[in-house]
Amino acid sequence: MTSTTVRPVPDTPANAPVNHRPIRTAPRETRLRALDGLRLIAALMVAAYHYGGRGGEVTRAWGSSAKDQFPTLHGYFSYGCLGVQVFFVISGFVICMSGWGRPLKSFFASRASRLLPAYWAAILIVSAVFALPMVVYKAVSPSDTLVNLTMLQQPLGVDRVLGVCWTLWAEIRFYALFALCVVLPGANRRRVILFCAGWTLAAAIAQGAKMPLLDIVLMPEYAPFFIGGVGLYLVHRDRRDVYAWGIVAVSFLIGQHYAVRSLWNASDPNAFAHRSSLGITLIVAFGFIAVAVIALGWLHWANWRWLTVAGALTYPFYLVHEHLGWVVIHALHRSLGLPSAATFALTVASMLLLAWLLNRYVENQLTPRLRAALSGPRQEQAPSGPSTRRRGDAQVLP
Repeated sequence: MTSTTVRPVPDTPANAPVNHRPIRTAPRETRLRALDGLRLIAALMVAAYHYGGRGGEVTRAWGSSAKDQFPTLHGYFSYGCLGVQVFFVISGFVICMSGWGRPLKSFFASRASRLLPAYWAAILIVSAVFALPMVVYKAVSPSDTLVNLTMLQQPLGVDRVLGVCWTLWAEIRFYALFALCVVLPGANRRRVILFCAGWTLAAAIAQGAKMPLLDIVLMPEYAPFFIGGVGLYLVHRDRRDVYAWGIVAVSFLIGQHYAVRSLWNASDPNAFAHRSSLGITLIVAFGFIAVAVIALGWLHWANWRWLTVAGALTYPFYLVHEHLGWVVIHALHRSLGLPSAATFALTVASMLLLAWLLNRYVENQLTPRLRAALSGPRQEQAPSGPSTRRRGDAQVLP
């Protein structure tokens, strides 16, 4: 992957006189490594939620409620589920960046080749581990496991091998909408703005109509986060774009509403932890502000190479950390008797190690091969010199 890329300039009307408006060529910029770091933060937030911020199967892994394991921290860990909303904002930014100026076939090849290899490996690994006699968790049936390989298990009503794969179903629907409305006709500023405005309005109508089909297609609860990320990419292209800032502002206002509505549980006496509406809103704001800071270029100084490695590990880590984390927690805490804090840290470390192995031996091997196979024969000879690769290809989100 090249470390620099030419930053596009804002669109100009086709009939604008060239000699009346000078073309501003933006300087070459380094890879947005800070975005990789933000992805890792979001993934660790979700892991904290799954290991210490909720009940369910992780209680069996610990041998008691995570409230008992982390009397003080469990309440903070419960906010970690909002890492998903942060992911969605990043995804909107990256997918718009990746799809800009790219034909539909190339866009599809890029998305499929980036998502599928690690996903397939995670499905097989988790299924194999859960089938072991010493593992106390119920495995998905072989038939349902095969359906899981398609990523369509959720709409088909099939048991999920990976608990986190529901977010991938949301991502796939976003990719489809963006591909049909923006990539297929050709991305430009006006079309992206119309896409964001149209999706925002349609999602609001779907919410009011209470029709399941519209909810599936338009995803009112998650649309504001994807749309906000798309708007932030427009800000990245031109920080003075008032329409882009308007998209971001409206998306935040609607997105925090959905987040509070679904996660604020102050009235539930049986809730694992009671999140405050202010805390939820602040974390949603953190996601938008963090991506905005990166979009504006204020974190270009955070150009450390290890952030690229961190970004590469995020997706495989996200896929395997939950279910395999239960197995590791059970082994370390209940079988070996390690303290809760040490078990938590070692479980995260072991999942990061597994993610590194998946990235190196699965993604790095299969992703370029699958992309080449899906892209088909090239129509034009690539220019000589160092290979160039879009920044967005390495930044696909869960």
